[in-house]
Amino acid sequence: MTDEGVLDPWVAEWLKSNPFLAFEDFTPEMMALARSPVGGPPTRDIANVTDQVIDGVTVRVYEHNESPTGAVVYFHGGGFAIGSIGVMDNVARELAHSSGATVVSVEYRLAPEHPYPAGLDDCETVTRWVLQHAAELGASPDRVAVAGESAGGNLSAAVTLRLRGKVEQPLAAQVLMYPGVGGFKKRYPSQDEFDGIVINTSSPWVGDAYMGGRDLNDDPFVAPLEAESLSGLPPAIVVLGGCASTRGGCRTTAWRSRRSVSPASPTASSTSASLLLPKRTSALANSCARRSRLIRSRSSRRCERSSAATGTSAPSPRPLLR
Repeated sequence: MTDEGVLDPWVAEWLKSNPFLAFEDFTPEMMALARSPVGGPPTRDIANVTDQVIDGVTVRVYEHNESPTGAVVYFHGGGFAIGSIGVMDNVARELAHSSGATVVSVEYRLAPEHPYPAGLDDCETVTRWVLQHAAELGASPDRVAVAGESAGGNLSAAVTLRLRGKVEQPLAAQVLMYPGVGGFKKRYPSQDEFDGIVINTSSPWVGDAYMGGRDLNDDPFVAPLEAESLSGLPPAIVVLGGCASTRGGCRTTAWRSRRSVSPASPTASSTSASLLLPKRTSALANSCARRSRLIRSRSSRRCERSSAATGTSAPSPRPLLR
């Protein structure tokens, strides 16, 4: 893209007027708001949205009246420390709408109260359940994908590594949207160039909180790019943000996936931050449409795919019967 690395003017102006606060500077009230069970009003109608509990993990399930194209297990972003199925309800709704799939959004445990591997354990638990019970969601077991943005992209990649060779029915795809997969010690030029846009990557707080004060940067389940090999993993769709600090790691992930014969499709968007901002751009809409087309085309080849945009709701949890 010729405009890669150039913020849309309205995004630059919005960021200038609304600078993001570093996580370590959050007051308890701000942290609670960033983990709110309720987000903005829904702007994308989905036929059935219910909160359920799978093996002790709360999830929000988005289902259509018609048969789904498959199932997507979605892990929200937020630096492993903020976000919720309520705050990110908008993204999950767009994933469901764009892909035609049943979406299971996971309320995984957050740092620093619950450092690694708590959140990843929750994500793996739900993914295993969906693989085993896809038919209960109206989906074929061979059409189950994981998807997530930023920290959620890290968790998606880590789940695929954990399940590699250990499940009877492998995942159909992994959709990594500007994932943070390089750990907290290695730095790419994009981190210095775009530090402070949405997240402050120069601060050690996020890494210390997620790793619980331990140095786990060599653990591939913390930093998926540390895995010796990416072979034997489901096909990867890597979406990078032109102005995202994670851009360097995204390109490395796509390159290694290609070399490992996992068909990777790096898709550039100059406005990845718009997923978290109160306005949508045509660039984001085009990115959603492109991801939607890929999801539907890959569904016929045992693969799922998705993206992001707007909405919310908050019913009370109920146990999911097996």
